[in-house]
Amino acid sequence: MVILILTTLVLSIALGYVTKINIGFFAMVGAYFIGCFGLGMKPAEVIELWPVKIFFIIFAVTLFYNFALANGALERLAGHLLYKCRKYPYLLPLAIFAASTIIAALGAGFYTVLAFMAPITLLLCQKTKMSLVIGGMAVNYGALAGANFMTSQSGIIFRSLMENVGIDSSTSFAYATGIFVVTILIPIVVLGLYTLWNRKNSNIEIEDIRPEAFNAAQKKSLFLILLMMVIVLIFPILQLIFPQQETIHFLNSKIDIAFIAIVFALISLLMKLADEKKVVALVPWGTLIMICGVGMLISLGVKVGIIDLLAEWLTQNVPMWMIPVLLCLISAVMSIFSSTLGVVTPTLFPIVPAIAAASGLNPMLLFICIVAGAQSSSISPFSSGGSLIMGSAPEGIDRNKLFNQLLFRAIPVGVVAALIAVLVLKVIL
Repeated sequence: MVILILTTLVLSIALGYVTKINIGFFAMVGAYFIGCFGLGMKPAEVIELWPVKIFFIIFAVTLFYNFALANGALERLAGHLLYKCRKYPYLLPLAIFAASTIIAALGAGFYTVLAFMAPITLLLCQKTKMSLVIGGMAVNYGALAGANFMTSQSGIIFRSLMENVGIDSSTSFAYATGIFVVTILIPIVVLGLYTLWNRKNSNIEIEDIRPEAFNAAQKKSLFLILLMMVIVLIFPILQLIFPQQETIHFLNSKIDIAFIAIVFALISLLMKLADEKKVVALVPWGTLIMICGVGMLISLGVKVGIIDLLAEWLTQNVPMWMIPVLLCLISAVMSIFSSTLGVVTPTLFPIVPAIAAASGLNPMLLFICIVAGAQSSSISPFSSGGSLIMGSAPEGIDRNKLFNQLLFRAIPVGVVAALIAVLVLKVIL
């Protein structure tokens, strides 16, 4: 059964890649046949493996953040952030990274930020003579780092996956904070070194055109996003500072980001900040299907003991100091052909507690290794990030050249940076 489930997972990823059909559909079909005909489960029991909590959280949060997307608030914010960089053109890669990070952290999520920032970035590369590789890495890194923020899409998914394997909410918040800090520092170092190296030789030119001012609906959307972030973040932070304070503990236990997001979505609807149908249509249904479909198959794996077997093999056959490095490399290889959120983290996060218990390694280090490794190669043309960048290339850009640059330049740089970060963290944690 263990071999069958692993084979089904690999086959689902391969078939999804070849057919361009959502991996989640293949994973759901695999879960049905293995669960009902291989493990003798009832169909209702297989349906119960659908990760309702993760589904509801992603749906609720993205629904609220979509108001700022639908009324153009986030896109206009990107224009203003880039405009601030017009007098310092050599800082453009860092400006693109900052704009992408802020917008993703405000809730747009990785895919959404790439969808509207990648075309802007590649056009800027064309107009300003900036390197396509650096432009692609800047927008990809920024979308990833911002989405990893504790209240944004990826950060919420990471926390939910951790809590699904028995980690309490306060600890999962601390671990997610560690992931966010590391994944924002890696690109700052990489892009910062590039900027310093090319400062004197930079030939980047930025047009001095002021973006339009925010309208009333856009201002209200941004204010509500900031207010929700404060409400959701303040209590976990206070809980970490004052762990014995009962009132803070009570309030923190009642604050749920999904329900808070639904409240703010209702407020946005009452304020008529965007069209309801457009907001609902912008929910990342494909991501939800992929994450939840793979989650069903992974849950079957947990039932047959696959997690314990993988953890036992790693701790018995790999030297202790190599485990974080190996997890980073495995994640990087997986992410070349699959999604970090839909495949890599749902597959590898469940084995972390067992590995940590058997090896004595800090669980935070292992979670960070998985995410840092996966995101180091997410710019692959075969993966979601790289394919979005490829698809955003305007006329006049050689797509074959861009393909090779992403595959043979951007990925090696990203993976090496992630491995160095892991080795540094191994010493610290």
